[in-house]
Amino acid sequence: MTVFSFLVFLGLFTLIGLSSAAKSRGNKADYYVASATIKPWLIGMSAFATQSSGYMFIGVIGFTYTTGLAAFWLMVGWLLGDFIASTRIHRRLREAAERTGEVSYAGVLSHWYGQNYTTLQRVIGIISLIFLTTYASAQLLAGGKALHVLLQWPDWSGAVAGAVMVAAYTMAGGIRASIWTDAAQATVMLFAMGLLLFIGTREAGGIGAVADSLQQIEGYTDWIPPSLAIPGLAGLLLFILGWMFGGASVIGQPQVMVRFIALDDAKNMNTTRVWYYVWFGVFYLLATGVGMLSRIYLSGADFDAELALPTMAMELLHPVFVGLVLAGVFAATMSTADSVVLSCSAAVTHDILPFTEERLWVLKATTITIILCALGFALFNSGSVFSLVIFSWAALASAFAPLLIAHCFGVKTSQRASILALFSGLAAALGWRLAGQHDWLYEGTIGILVGCLVLFIAGRQPQESAAPSVANVSG
Repeated sequence: MTVFSFLVFLGLFTLIGLSSAAKSRGNKADYYVASATIKPWLIGMSAFATQSSGYMFIGVIGFTYTTGLAAFWLMVGWLLGDFIASTRIHRRLREAAERTGEVSYAGVLSHWYGQNYTTLQRVIGIISLIFLTTYASAQLLAGGKALHVLLQWPDWSGAVAGAVMVAAYTMAGGIRASIWTDAAQATVMLFAMGLLLFIGTREAGGIGAVADSLQQIEGYTDWIPPSLAIPGLAGLLLFILGWMFGGASVIGQPQVMVRFIALDDAKNMNTTRVWYYVWFGVFYLLATGVGMLSRIYLSGADFDAELALPTMAMELLHPVFVGLVLAGVFAATMSTADSVVLSCSAAVTHDILPFTEERLWVLKATTITIILCALGFALFNSGSVFSLVIFSWAALASAFAPLLIAHCFGVKTSQRASILALFSGLAAALGWRLAGQHDWLYEGTIGILVGCLVLFIAGRQPQESAAPSVANVSG
């Protein structure tokens, strides 16, 4: 029954993605940004689903299982940072995309003021390809973990199943297929998480009984994370600050920001943000609650904490609903994996290779190649989903966010200064992590600050002349 329920939902997602082929215009702009025709509610739900990913279903719940009530501050920091960044960035990015006629994140950054920074565009494309492939593999890995626990299938089976599905509907409709399936997946994700929290709380005896049980676990209901490198309030403030930069780092994620480029009109950005933050906030609260609840049911179990959600689902739910939760996990991983894969494909065909490539079969062949590379990496990697996602997230943000921030605040930078800031931010973030300092301050914080500092010092250079583009992204 579990398998049947799971397959029904998977089949539904696939059919929705395949149906998008009827709207395809058969060109690059349509394949990568849906000709900028997507409605606000779809963009909001899609951006939520893409950002949530296996990181939320697997990583955040595992982190909450280990940390306790103090994991709440991760949610607060993340959402606050994301919101602050969005108030200044999202609409300006959409307007720049329309002004430049570019169909990729790298293309918009490299032609923001009409300049023709082709070297910068290729560098951004290469870095995107490297870290987004790692990101995609983490999503496939999350799916494999879930299927292993719930269905006792081999670890590789979930990764392969996810890769096949992503390939099927991205071939059909490109980013439009991704966005349409995201909306369906977001609904299943929210319902599955809410259902598990409701039934888990009821079976544990209600909210009061849950609170009493959690208080019996030493330090679990403390408001300050016990693992902070700097103890006390100072450490908590640094923890929140670090995760505010984590949330703000969304502006450096091509796979998320390209959704806002696909919006039908920049004037609809506020409506889009309402949809995005309502869905994201509610889901994050539910995920944190489920993570804490899982500690009651799985306390003392010797297992991977990132498997807390699927393990608890098996213990509490009817097989039909276990299939629903499993579909929710897969929905989360696929909604991110397909977005990341398409961003990688755009990096190759639009940013790295000659920018005039328009043949649809080349775009699709590149997409398939990216999927196979991500699948291969997932099959040979058994690391933490949470660590892989945070590492890739921080690297991309450190490289790209400073330049986007500078553009949105009207700072015109030379190509040389832009590339210098990109590598400086990336190097600072990676160095911070390799030194082990990310335990007390998120490495993306350091990377973004260093990149902004470099642009402030070296970035105010005369613009390299180039004729501005007047092409429209929907053309």
